[in-house]
Amino acid sequence: MYKYQILIEYVGTNFRGWQIQIKGKTIQGLIQEKISKILKENVVLIGSGRTDKGVHAIEQSAHFESKNKIDNPHKFLKSINFFLNKDAVTILNLKNRNKNFHARFSAKFRIYKYIIINRMSTPVIYKDRAWHVINKLHLIPMRKAARKLVGTKDFSCFRSSSCRAKSPIKTMKSVKIRSSKNKIEIEFQSQSFLQQQVRSMVGCLKYVGEKKWTIKKFDYVFKSKKRILCAPPAPAEGLYLMRVIY
Repeated sequence: MYKYQILIEYVGTNFRGWQIQIKGKTIQGLIQEKISKILKENVVLIGSGRTDKGVHAIEQSAHFESKNKIDNPHKFLKSINFFLNKDAVTILNLKNRNKNFHARFSAKFRIYKYIIINRMSTPVIYKDRAWHVINKLHLIPMRKAARKLVGTKDFSCFRSSSCRAKSPIKTMKSVKIRSSKNKIEIEFQSQSFLQQQVRSMVGCLKYVGEKKWTIKKFDYVFKSKKRILCAPPAPAEGLYLMRVIY
């Protein structure tokens, strides 16, 4: 058997998320189907993690095993992208991997970015690609609150009720907030995340930025470990899986 890693870019707007489901189009299902047809065998595609409905990826990572050797990677990429591009999905690269590689379990860090367009006018370029927030967001308190997320902590407050993770304890390596004109980017880096964790953290940071919450209130909610106290999660359309580091 041969093992291959693929790097994937996609717009998640018209998908029900990454993971194969009984009903609805998913990214995993689409790519797995096309690879199977090209290689003329049933392959199973394993992703680095699930992205929810509407979430995008700049560089998602996945692997599959095949009985057939891919002798011409360029031809393979050209063939599969011919079928995928119309659905706003593209395979960026194909890499040979040894038998010990696993797209999910071999990952050391995952980097997510959330984009907010903070202005009165409705975004056109970033339609379905960012969260449009009209109220002015104050970055200094947002950055102060973000620093409280860094480290090994219990993130139960930001955890979806349907999350299947064994533990709410995660280690956040960094949280960076950058701004250029009316565009705010919040970058999170951790080995792994809970379901809806990033979107929930962004929702709470937005409350701080709008001065609906003080930093003290943000800290209280975080430490309470109570999901019910969390701000509404940010919408999926502004979230991007940027990169998986091995």
